[in-house]
Amino acid sequence: MLNRFMKLGARKAPKPEVGESPAVTVNHASRATVNTQPAPAPAPSSAPSPAPAAPSPFANTQIEALPLFSEVSVADRQFLFLRKLQLCAVAFDFSDTLSLRCARDREAKRRAFQDLVDFVQSGSGRLSETVQEELVRTVGANIFRCLPPAAHENTGSDAADPDEENVFLDPTWPHLQLAYELLLRYIISNDTDTKVAKRFIDHSFVLRLLDLFDSEDPREREYLKTILHRIYGKFMIHRPFIRKAINNVFYRFIFETERHNGIGELLEILGSIINGFALPMKEEHKLFLMRALIPLHKTKPVGVYHNQLAYCITQFVEKDYKLADTVIRGLLKYWPVTNCQKELLYLAELEEVLEVTQTVEFQRCMVPLFKQISRCLNSPHFQVAERSLYLWNNDHVVDLIAQNRSIILPIIFEALEKNMQSHWNQAIHGLTANVRKMFQDMDGDLFEKCQQQYIEKEANAKTLEEQRESTWRQLEAVAAAKAAGGGMILVN
Repeated sequence: MLNRFMKLGARKAPKPEVGESPAVTVNHASRATVNTQPAPAPAPSSAPSPAPAAPSPFANTQIEALPLFSEVSVADRQFLFLRKLQLCAVAFDFSDTLSLRCARDREAKRRAFQDLVDFVQSGSGRLSETVQEELVRTVGANIFRCLPPAAHENTGSDAADPDEENVFLDPTWPHLQLAYELLLRYIISNDTDTKVAKRFIDHSFVLRLLDLFDSEDPREREYLKTILHRIYGKFMIHRPFIRKAINNVFYRFIFETERHNGIGELLEILGSIINGFALPMKEEHKLFLMRALIPLHKTKPVGVYHNQLAYCITQFVEKDYKLADTVIRGLLKYWPVTNCQKELLYLAELEEVLEVTQTVEFQRCMVPLFKQISRCLNSPHFQVAERSLYLWNNDHVVDLIAQNRSIILPIIFEALEKNMQSHWNQAIHGLTANVRKMFQDMDGDLFEKCQQQYIEKEANAKTLEEQRESTWRQLEAVAAAKAAGGGMILVN
């Protein structure tokens, strides 16, 4: 079939003799493919055979030149597509940077991959079912692999911050990128029939894609995010399975490992999925919120993916305002005690949730909520206290507080007064004074009532303190007298 363009390449190597494996040959042409013909079995011998050597990724391969798709007729392109896929299915060693042969082979594969991507992207023709199956198999042969051990597995350190400059970059990326690009173009192509493609992109394929989200290379995770999102959008039959599989990744991360590189990317996918949920929301989706998304707040590396998590949480409340109470109580349940940086994240997320919270749901959780805010107002970490006071800069939050000021002001009044009297940071004094003035303007009578109650409470506390000090002084005097008289003190 390809006689007229096969002449463009190098001549085929002679057939091997019996017992001889065909050698790997490299042509200096600009295009190549792989011929993977198994060697004939050797004749039986009475001598004991040596132990078999470890297989090489280059074993029994032969590199031949192949033309571009533009150089052959339309009728020959499907066959040429298969030949190029055979080349691209072979793994090459990127650790060998000195061998000229390895460099030529890697470049030949890269060019073949690029030509495949261009062909699929151009929509030059519908791929046959056999070609589609081979395409998915070739992509899998490149991307499905054992990921290298993460840095924390060797050092015991925390997972790397994605903003750090010294992130891991996979040396095989020149081929990996084209494999991902080919898969993406295949999935989004208008010529791809989902009824046929779902036989190759099945549940097993999706699970193996999810395993790759733990890659340390951010470029790979970005491709995976785009591809999985496209699969979710195009293959409706896979949607429940994909949601359940992502749930399982989260459960393992929350309750077992607390180490995973792709939580942020998975949450980005879910943010788009949640945005498309139909109303009324299914019970399955609400359980996912309560069992997976809210517990994601308690993990140690929450700061790495908090922006994406907060977006997903807010999307749920926007979809169903009745979930606001569940979300706020969930935040209070996992509120950090000693980690001030996490408190700042929680306060920022809390403001986003309150912006879409209605009065009825706010009233259900406002008492425990403002008890926690009261503690944050008195935080010795000035950023936590400052971020708490910034809640009063939000007009919607102020409206909710104003409608329920008779309950909220008595809860936080003492915290405001303590800030005015004893907080070490002068900026906190100014912000606290603004909040006090706001309450005073809202309801002067309520403010004076709370102030009077605070004064009485402080006076009672001072009286009790004086009584305790007086009692201790009396005990010390009695003890001194007994000691001087040589007596013993019996303490009941």
